[in-house]
Amino acid sequence: MQRRHVIPRPEHPNPQCARRDWLNLNGTWEFTLDSAGNGLEAGWHTGRRFPERILVPFPPESRLSGIGNTDFLGGVWYRRKFRVPRAWAGRRVLLHFGAADFDTRVWVNGQPVGRHWGGYSPIRLDITEALKSGGNEVVVYCRDDSRAGSQPSGKQSPRLHSFGCLYTRVTGIWQTVWLEAVPSAHITHFTVVASARDGRAAVTVELAQPVPGGAVCAEATFAGRPVASARGSAEGTKAVLCLDIAEPHLWGPGSANLYELTLGLTEGGRVVDEVRSYFGLRDIDIDGQRILLNGRTTFLRLILDQGYYPGGVYTAESEEVLKRDIELSQSMGFTGARLHQKVFEPRFLYWADRLGYLLCGEMGDWGLDFGDTEGRENFAAEWLQVLRRDINHPSLIIWTPFNETTRGLATKGRLAALQEHIYRLTKAVDPTRPVIDSSGYVHVATDIYDVHNYTQDPEKFAALFARFGQTGAREDAWRNVAEHNMPYGGQPYFVSEFGGTWWVEGKAGENAWGYGERPRTKSEFLARFRALTQALLRNPRIAGFCYTQLTDIEQETNGLLTFERQYKLDPKKVRAIVSQPARIEQDKM
Repeated sequence: MQRRHVIPRPEHPNPQCARRDWLNLNGTWEFTLDSAGNGLEAGWHTGRRFPERILVPFPPESRLSGIGNTDFLGGVWYRRKFRVPRAWAGRRVLLHFGAADFDTRVWVNGQPVGRHWGGYSPIRLDITEALKSGGNEVVVYCRDDSRAGSQPSGKQSPRLHSFGCLYTRVTGIWQTVWLEAVPSAHITHFTVVASARDGRAAVTVELAQPVPGGAVCAEATFAGRPVASARGSAEGTKAVLCLDIAEPHLWGPGSANLYELTLGLTEGGRVVDEVRSYFGLRDIDIDGQRILLNGRTTFLRLILDQGYYPGGVYTAESEEVLKRDIELSQSMGFTGARLHQKVFEPRFLYWADRLGYLLCGEMGDWGLDFGDTEGRENFAAEWLQVLRRDINHPSLIIWTPFNETTRGLATKGRLAALQEHIYRLTKAVDPTRPVIDSSGYVHVATDIYDVHNYTQDPEKFAALFARFGQTGAREDAWRNVAEHNMPYGGQPYFVSEFGGTWWVEGKAGENAWGYGERPRTKSEFLARFRALTQALLRNPRIAGFCYTQLTDIEQETNGLLTFERQYKLDPKKVRAIVSQPARIEQDKM
């Protein structure tokens, strides 16, 4: 256990929407288990001291939390005292949780202040009316059952222990908890649609309430220089502003140009609320079988990243760990990542924005019973919250709500209808990005046609895609479970999982595994990796790949890095393979 005064993860948890007045509540909280679910009936929501101590924001299954209980926890309770700064008097006080898994209830001084369903989406509660002068008490209760079928749980194991490609579970709080002071009239949300083609950014600002005679102001700067400003009325609860950028600097890999953005709400000529953010000028488009970034054909050189950490499970020990994962990937030639079966925290997306790293955002839909009405409702509601949270990040270029919808489920009209509904819903919320309805396996409606293939023999692997590379024809496109999948329709063709070759120096552990037969030497591994990768890079009809995977995770040992983030292979040799020219970027079709 760390000392009481040490605050883990002290940085602002969401740089896309940062105010000056905020207070980090990470650190030591009281904690107890409630597997039987009796705490509510027993009145644990106020005035009761809990016997254990936990270090928030690390989940109780993690070593860093100080608990380290990897059993099925069922229910967990948290409690701590806090004081609201005197300087916040007269303003509304918001309580934020970056994420807590899954059904979360919160009390302040014994008063219920909110309930939230979802393991990945943020929680925002106005606790002003429950506060009192001096010390305050916050109590949190989380119920979590990853085996119920009614909640998305990603790669959390439904068995007692990790196995195969399923890992340690997460219960309760796993992202930063913080307080924030806002006026009664304040900015609640905003969306930035920035276009490289137009050199323009449209900013839609939502307000908690109208401000008669008030105004919403936006100012963009680049390298400290003002480059655009706009002003609109605050008479309603929504204002749309247009920023014409005087200095267009595009965002992308190798040129992660970002504009600082300040949004202000004025009343009576006085600024009453101010939010600091940023945006990037970039366009992501589809032109036939090509993916275009800022008008140029861009082959996706991605790696699978599942966001697991040795000490914190879902939660990185420090911000530096998040940044370092991106830098390690880039050092091996990858230009981005497919974020797999988990919604990553905003601070990771921030560093992807800052470092010019392309991302495919994905929901952790595994564990969901698509025949369960409550489960379908939980999924749709949370996915909308995720879209709303992450829509402004330039690094996110593709949305993927589902992964590997399977043959049996896809033949049920209920899942097919849900899959298409979520695809259409995603497009309606965000028409600026392509959507993959389900990564690999069964597609129903998709902007990019992706497949998963773990064939380890390079010649057989290349042969699966060779005819399609020559013709680009529908009938020649290799498909997962072709008898149930929609036909290929001329979209960009993306091999979004391949490789997965396992490699362990020396003797492998009893449960260690990866795809195919383990190579005997590093040289043998590199030869296979080179041949598999070149089969995709040299195919003129393939728009990108995603290699499995960045790091080992627990028993799964097919990472290019160990679980502790050490290189398994010479990164320069890996980079030389990954960075080879892609045929689709060179050919004119």
